[in-house]
Amino acid sequence: MTDTYTPFVYWAQTESQITLKVDLTDAKDINIDVQTDLFKFTASGHGARGWNKYSFNLKFHSPIDTNNVDSKVNARQVDFFLKKKSDGWWPRLTSYPQKPSWLKIDFDKWKSEDMNDNEDEKRDIRYDYPDTFEKLLKEEYGYIKEEYAKAYLVIYNLFQFVGFIYVLAVMGIRYSRDGPDSMKDTFVAIGKPLKFIQVLQFLEVMHSLFGYTKNSFFISFMQIGGRAFILFCLIDAEPRIQTRPVVFYLFLFWSMIEIVRYPYYITQLLNIKIYILTWLRYTIWIPLYPLGFLCEGIIVLLNIPYFEETKRFTISLPNTYNFAFHFPSLLRIYLLLLLLPGLYTTMSHMRRLRCKKLGNTNIKRKCA
Repeated sequence: MTDTYTPFVYWAQTESQITLKVDLTDAKDINIDVQTDLFKFTASGHGARGWNKYSFNLKFHSPIDTNNVDSKVNARQVDFFLKKKSDGWWPRLTSYPQKPSWLKIDFDKWKSEDMNDNEDEKRDIRYDYPDTFEKLLKEEYGYIKEEYAKAYLVIYNLFQFVGFIYVLAVMGIRYSRDGPDSMKDTFVAIGKPLKFIQVLQFLEVMHSLFGYTKNSFFISFMQIGGRAFILFCLIDAEPRIQTRPVVFYLFLFWSMIEIVRYPYYITQLLNIKIYILTWLRYTIWIPLYPLGFLCEGIIVLLNIPYFEETKRFTISLPNTYNFAFHFPSLLRIYLLLLLLPGLYTTMSHMRRLRCKKLGNTNIKRKCA
């Protein structure tokens, strides 16, 4: 092996430490020379050019403590942990502004300048520090790399916002024209588009499951699943409940929440800060969530005698599977064990978010 190649090196930093990850498999004969402003590495292993000898030199932006250098060698890589001589945020790793092509940013390990190393809560620089993330992307790629997931989420949230605006507009126009008489035909007028956008909302459960968003999978599933149960199993399945005014008010409360929530998500994705929209997002739920849950509870209560009469969704004995299921009993259980605890769980979750987003120091202390 006469030729020497340069391996890919991934770096990250905290306020007090620099980490280097050398992408070299089965590294052998590792030799390093560490000076206050210079790091030299030589080894043999399997890298981007196959099994060869690899080496690199790094001239640091600022001095490091040569007495505090740790390393870890495993089958896939070589890790180095270097302590900065003085705590502080480096604007770049090297003393020269031009970053070599083999030096990459280790986004998995990256922590932002104002993050606490001992912080218990897991943070994601993409969402918690979008400005810093964009700077790192510029350094890494020379341009801001548009993420497909981000573009998809903007389109999804915009589509849902337009959908709920349509629902509200139809309800408003019909009410302004016919007054309270329009309520009995609310489901006939907007049932189909509302069912369509409700089905699409299950994508939000997938978003949290696959890490596209930071929302809690359990909270998302509970909220969207509960709405779908009310809409499809209790309203769509029973024509007599569709003419009740409570359906109009339920759709009104749902839509008012969503026409604030989706634009807020869009501004967050685009890194646009609109205080009034943030305030509405974390305040409007205070009256609307209890009113929405109240309407859902009324719909459950009204449906119990209807489903007792029709036996819809009820499975009676005898049957081939020797299995019985009484749907009205499920509604009673849902009302007592799921709806009321669901309201408490959702309100508590939103209260914590409101304290985090809008609360001052004293409020945060009380909310902790």
